Amino acid sequence: MQEIRLLQEKLANPSKIVITTHDKPDADALGSSLGMANYLLKLGHEVTVITPSVYPEFLHWMKGNDQVKIFTEEKPEDCEAWVNAADIIFALDFSVLSRINELGEMVRSAKGFKVNVDHHLDPEDFSDFQYWSTEAAATCELCYELIVALGDEALIDKDIAECLYAGIMTDTGGFRHPNTTKNVHEVVAKLIEKGADNSRVSKNIYDKNSLNRLRFLGYALSENLKVMPEYRVAYFAITEEELAKYESKTGDTEGLVNYALSIEGITLAGLFKESDGKVKISLRSIGDFPANEIAGRFFNGGGHKNAAGGRVELSLDETIKLFKSILPEYASQLEEESRKI
Repeated sequence: MQEIRLLQEKLANPSKIVITTHDKPDADALGSSLGMANYLLKLGHEVTVITPSVYPEFLHWMKGNDQVKIFTEEKPEDCEAWVNAADIIFALDFSVLSRINELGEMVRSAKGFKVNVDHHLDPEDFSDFQYWSTEAAATCELCYELIVALGDEALIDKDIAECLYAGIMTDTGGFRHPNTTKNVHEVVAKLIEKGADNSRVSKNIYDKNSLNRLRFLGYALSENLKVMPEYRVAYFAITEEELAKYESKTGDTEGLVNYALSIEGITLAGLFKESDGKVKISLRSIGDFPANEIAGRFFNGGGHKNAAGGRVELSLDETIKLFKSILPEYASQLEEESRKI
């Protein structure tokens, strides 16, 4: 990591700052964005958070949510003007500019000082200051450490702490995934000490469902879940019609793939969701099985070893056919990992 003094110097005087994060923001993406925004506002900066697209309603409780600019709901020229006017641009929770869609080229060509804080593999070389580690469970974990490194731990209040706690909680699967390290526990303990109400954050994210979402979940589990015991694989293939039937909103399929992974003996789980002529893929795995390798090789994606995703311009049937065709190549690995548990 680079000398923190470089960033300290850039933040020493009030500046115009833009913060952006990846498409379809999750709790780590929005939590890091709003956590950093609330911190930077305390330093006297003018801060604008821009997301490439909408995000789930169960994240709207975070302080500053009502000020977020959503690219797909704004005029593109306005977003470009905000980016171009920024003295500093924070790029949070993504490693390549293609993850922020049209905003990517705007950020690339902008003259502002670029800061990348992230924990994903293979970061693109687009930033002037990088605070990056694949050892971190979440970008929110890195944001906490960055604020501390800048000498401003005292500025972390309840609102900032809860934003950061949310991202760490979700990216560790509620502190169940192997990335739940000693450091994770130490950081969340500090955040609770700063005022984070862990019970409130958990309830807001996990325990506020619409009736349609619960009915969709019941339908998906009873009618849509497919299991291939010979490969230790389970998956969901969701059509646009099925999503429309249950008036599915952004975030309503969040966590669905984990139900498939929870089946005893399953090593790899997938969620294949049809949308606008494309299929979005979410993969989850256990142990050392490389879900990110499959996402990268076959589905134009990537991610972490046990949590990855991608997107293809194929029909849902073609995508499932492709997925099934690659399983024989990984059969022995899938079997081996299932025996370790």
